[in-house]
Amino acid sequence: MTDVRPITDADLPDWIRALRTGFLRPPTVTDRAVADRRTATVDSRTTGAFDEGRCVATFRSFPQELTAVGGAPVPADAISNVSVVATHRRRGLLTRLMNDDLTAAKERGDVVATLIAAEYRIYGRYGFGPATTMTEWTIDVPRAGFDPRGPVPGDGGRIDLVDGEEVRKVGPELHERLRRAQPGAVSRDEHWWTAQTGLLRQYDDSWTEPFFAVYRAADGTVEGLVSYETDDEWNDGKQPVNTAKANWLIAVTPAAERALWHYLCSMDWITRVKTGWRAPDDLAPLYLPDPRAARITTQADWLWVRILDVVRALETRAYDAAGTLVLEVVDRAGLAGGRFLLDATPDGASCAPTTRSADLTLDVAELATLWLGDESAGRLAALGRLREEREGAARGADALLRASGRPWCPDMF
Repeated sequence: MTDVRPITDADLPDWIRALRTGFLRPPTVTDRAVADRRTATVDSRTTGAFDEGRCVATFRSFPQELTAVGGAPVPADAISNVSVVATHRRRGLLTRLMNDDLTAAKERGDVVATLIAAEYRIYGRYGFGPATTMTEWTIDVPRAGFDPRGPVPGDGGRIDLVDGEEVRKVGPELHERLRRAQPGAVSRDEHWWTAQTGLLRQYDDSWTEPFFAVYRAADGTVEGLVSYETDDEWNDGKQPVNTAKANWLIAVTPAAERALWHYLCSMDWITRVKTGWRAPDDLAPLYLPDPRAARITTQADWLWVRILDVVRALETRAYDAAGTLVLEVVDRAGLAGGRFLLDATPDGASCAPTTRSADLTLDVAELATLWLGDESAGRLAALGRLREEREGAARGADALLRASGRPWCPDMF
């Protein structure tokens, strides 16, 4: 029988090889990759499935905070590095790994679990629902209409190129300011910043240093930061047609965000800018004098959420309207099901088990899809993914649960 267990330090090279194999990457494992991976390994939460001593499936989780609607942080079980090698598919290995992890997360007191789904059809059966969407635009720079004289901010701020050391100094505090205001955003630990600036190369040794630019307001406060890369392409007429790609861009003021997009679009030789993963209602296209210069090139589900504690999840988030809602939550795993009465106001909410008749019946995965305020209960009802037990209940749920701004998770993990 295949052995499912937390890995030991001696297992780590084989575990990395199985992970790389599962994601169709070259299976070579370097000493540097092993050393760097150790820094990201949480005791007992990096697990594997072993067949005759060989790792054939991988799974890792780690502590995370997720920002709920209204800005409150929620303890989350972040799941990553999920793979099963091709020789051992359809044997229930992922189910065993997932069930063990979610049960432990529930016992720890995590309110939700999170992941970025490589494939859409896998995680719904474990109670996860898509809760945020990401959009990437490609900007046609010559058409955008920015002043070609350069990105001099008109508010007294300035943009400076910085190195990785400076990013590690100013980035964490800036991201915390963004995260506290952005539903769907997740925490970044020290490991994230070291990996993004080249101190850790856990996947391979081919990391190339990106460019980093910081926006400082007139008083010197850091309000924006971007990591970007450029290519080196020329057409047959010996004209540069280079692309700048934002790996990530964070800003806590519209002035900072506008200035950084202007900067990327004003560099000599750059004819296209790829925005990277942005919120679907991101302002980036509207900062352009001609918004039609920005074309959507990718749009897809992004952060998936699994509710582990319905009461705490619904009490933690904010509500713009007052109302009550009785939800019959179906959870085949037995972790978060039941009937719950939500009594919400703009000043706070209470949620508790109840015997009152349900207004809506829905799977725990659909509750996760609604929880961050991006999806409509009316749409889910039309799709047959939830059931109205009282006429008009879906419309009432939307009045309570929909948020004014769309949630966004800037991160891959």
